[in-house]
Amino acid sequence: MRPSEADKASEDRTRRNARRNAGEARRDVANAEHSVRGSATTDTRTGRARIALWLVAAVLALRQTVAVLGQPPGERFPDLETWLGDNGVLRAGGPLYEDGGFTGTPFAGLVLTPLTHAAEQTLGVAWTLGTLLLVAGVGVVAARALPGPVSRRSSLLAAPVAISLLMLSLPVRNSFHLGQTSIIPVLLVLLGCFAVRGERASGALIGLAAALQPTVLLFAPLLWFTGRRRAAAGSVLTFAVCSALAWAALPGDSRTYWLDHAAGAGLGSHSDGLANQSLHGMLLRFGLEGPLEIALYLVLAAAVTWFGLRRAVHCARDGQLLLAVALTGCVAVAVAPTTWQHQTLWLLLAVVGRVGKRERDRMLWPFLTVAAVTLPAKMLLPNLSVMAPIRENAVLLMAVAAACAVPFLDRSSPHFRQPVPTVYVTPAPSRWSRVPLLPFWRRVVSRPNLLLELIAIRVGYSIYSQIRLAATAGVDEARAHGRQINAIEQAIGIDIEHWFNHVVVDSAWLESFFNFYYTSFHFPVPLLILGLLFVRSPGDYRWARSALAFATLLALVGFWLYPLAPPRLMPGMGFVDTVHGTVDLANPDFGAMTAVTNQYAAMPSLHFGWSLWCGVVVVMLAPKLWMKALGLLHPLITFAVIVGTANHWILDAVGGAAVVAAGFGLTHLLAGPRRVILPQDTAPAAGGPDTAAAPTAPVLVPAAREPEPEPGARTADTPGAAAQGVTAPGVAAQGGKAPGVTARGAKESAAPQ
Repeated sequence: MRPSEADKASEDRTRRNARRNAGEARRDVANAEHSVRGSATTDTRTGRARIALWLVAAVLALRQTVAVLGQPPGERFPDLETWLGDNGVLRAGGPLYEDGGFTGTPFAGLVLTPLTHAAEQTLGVAWTLGTLLLVAGVGVVAARALPGPVSRRSSLLAAPVAISLLMLSLPVRNSFHLGQTSIIPVLLVLLGCFAVRGERASGALIGLAAALQPTVLLFAPLLWFTGRRRAAAGSVLTFAVCSALAWAALPGDSRTYWLDHAAGAGLGSHSDGLANQSLHGMLLRFGLEGPLEIALYLVLAAAVTWFGLRRAVHCARDGQLLLAVALTGCVAVAVAPTTWQHQTLWLLLAVVGRVGKRERDRMLWPFLTVAAVTLPAKMLLPNLSVMAPIRENAVLLMAVAAACAVPFLDRSSPHFRQPVPTVYVTPAPSRWSRVPLLPFWRRVVSRPNLLLELIAIRVGYSIYSQIRLAATAGVDEARAHGRQINAIEQAIGIDIEHWFNHVVVDSAWLESFFNFYYTSFHFPVPLLILGLLFVRSPGDYRWARSALAFATLLALVGFWLYPLAPPRLMPGMGFVDTVHGTVDLANPDFGAMTAVTNQYAAMPSLHFGWSLWCGVVVVMLAPKLWMKALGLLHPLITFAVIVGTANHWILDAVGGAAVVAAGFGLTHLLAGPRRVILPQDTAPAAGGPDTAAAPTAPVLVPAAREPEPEPGARTADTPGAAAQGVTAPGVAAQGGKAPGVTARGAKESAAPQ
């Protein structure tokens, strides 16, 4: 090759390299700009969410402050009044434990005594603001102590979420109402474990907390066995010094507390009351007493302490110190002679533990923990005699379970950071381009966690019952609305309630059948359908459950805005109450249901609404014609029953149908159509079992069950999946039914193999 040609070829290569480098530089700049824009967008959303959560926390704090300070002076802070009031045990100067009003340690009495010189009004405001600061301190320290790795978004949002949960919890609300000091030991322990530097300061804070609440001494073994022996020794020494000071200043009271009452056992209200959520209180409620009860209590306490502290030490060595602190606190809750409601705050800290290898199971433990410390036990479990032992000891059982049994994941587990992901699918295309309105409401066709569903349904129904009961108005207003409904029906010619009610009364067998149907099928039929869908078609279960929840929520609005007297409670109209019999309309008595239900919540009729929901679900999903006919028969019979027994007007049923239609409509608008897009099964290619064939055409099917992915499988929420345009393993974004594949066959092919 001649030199000129070589030079020309070199120049060409140089120009090509320059163009390629320029192109790569432009792509790098574009990617960098896109990354910056994406990061900026994410930061903006996180900032807005953070502001919103802090506002929620502030509103909850303000609400709690107003609720406490808004009470009359004689009704706020009853425990604080017993200690520091005009006739309080600390102001009187007599024995602390003479009348059982003071239950704290002698050191706590010694510390609180100077507060007796403060003015009552000033002390109340200062005590409330001080409690708010304590709660905020617990929330901030706990948020900063979350076991890693923690994303930047989680670290920014953790503090307001923690403070909000604390404000909603029963222990904190109880401390505000009573004027208790039980938040102080929790904050001192958290400061000693996470905030202060140096083992001496850490031990001093934990020892001071133990002087106020003796079971906090259980943190000394935790410190000792995790290598912080100076802190453990310092905590014991500080506790001993504080107790000795109290003994020197109050020798008689110290002897009474430590020797006569064995560290406070038996002080305060009855130890067998439901407020005492300790092993000792549970055994007393079971009817045990005397040496047998004491021996059994000591054995159980030793076992819980042994297993609980072993697990706490393991968690601390694993790098989950906040969980270790929570487990030790749960042990203290269980083994203390008396554990009142305001002393159970430790259980809420256990929410940081991660339980479950699957993403869909991760919310079960946090939900159980938050529900146990924020809701009364009667809302969590039905009021059945067989459930009474669990319901009466719900907080204790949760604390023991957290300390000894709940399988928290280690940080070394591959599922700690990345659980087995949930497969999300795409809803079928809708006629309206903007549906679904909530794209973040991702569709799942796998079966949800059964325990979480049961508890959610129970809590939801309890909240529904409370709101329905609270949606009361004057009887005169409800009867006035009844006359309005009757006038409207007369105007349009559908006022057949009186005639049909007397037709039923004149037929004994019809009256008996209607009464039986009214009282027996309202709850079991919807629950049966939900159970069948949960087992046979989980995707349809989620769709039907959401529609029912929306319908019930809308019905509550109707109960609140339009209280309505049913025909049986309208005087002078001649209706006969076939279910309850003749009652005094001036003071109606329906037995046990009088105090637990709102008799004037008739519009809309959920008796008919729920039955119509059952009929729609059966007609849409049942495979047999006779099943569809049976499903239609239920709402028709229910309509005749509610009118014939004089429990509802005809327009009540129209209202029930309206809220059910709105429930299905809202589910469609927010989440998309019921049908979803699933592919056919992918078969192994000829290259071997590890080589999968290309996915076949997507299949449009009802919400069938989607196969579970293997650990590490790429899904929409797996890092790197979005870059490859993956919405779910083998799931296409759009498409129709594949040739030769029926909907039933598609369901079978989508089932786990």
